[in-house]
Amino acid sequence: MVTPGGLVVLTDRRSAAGPLPQVVAAAVRGGAAWVVLRERDLRYAERAALAAELRSSLPPGRLIVAGPDPLGGDAVHLAGGDPLPSGIPLVGRSWHGTESLSGVDYVTVSPVYLTESKPGYGPALGATGAAELRAPVPWLALGGIDSPSRAADCAAAGAAGIAVMGALMRSPDPESTARELATAFAAPVGTGRGGGW
Repeated sequence: MVTPGGLVVLTDRRSAAGPLPQVVAAAVRGGAAWVVLRERDLRYAERAALAAELRSSLPPGRLIVAGPDPLGGDAVHLAGGDPLPSGIPLVGRSWHGTESLSGVDYVTVSPVYLTESKPGYGPALGATGAAELRAPVPWLALGGIDSPSRAADCAAAGAAGIAVMGALMRSPDPESTARELATAFAAPVGTGRGGGW
């Protein structure tokens, strides 16, 4: 089972600097390996059409849908209260150290840093604090990862990837922003790009 890693884009059409499919495609060109489609307020048909459009920018199986319905795909990301669906090959969950991880392949841990997207959400764990939760499955650092140094710190702390929304959605150049974050996350520890070295 391949689980998400590297740079993972979380969508937010309301804060996107341009049309969401174009912002996502640019981030993928810049090095984003996975996309989580949020937009849970859209009507089913609109959301399913958006999922199909986003899949065209990604390798097969790399679009994850927030919520228990994969919208014709094979991957979902659940909130703490979402039921565990059956028959879905890849299941992730938002995790704060207490939620059940039965049947879950990966988790997001948040907030690693304070974030503009959710003001007042915290306190921030920091990369080390997120690692100290000791997730029993691969974990993605989420929240406030808006600089190469923060991306590198998350890699050094053992995150499988970084889940980024605001820094990519609001960027005037999401391809360049994605490239900077993906490169910093992938850099070997000790190269001077953060990680406390």
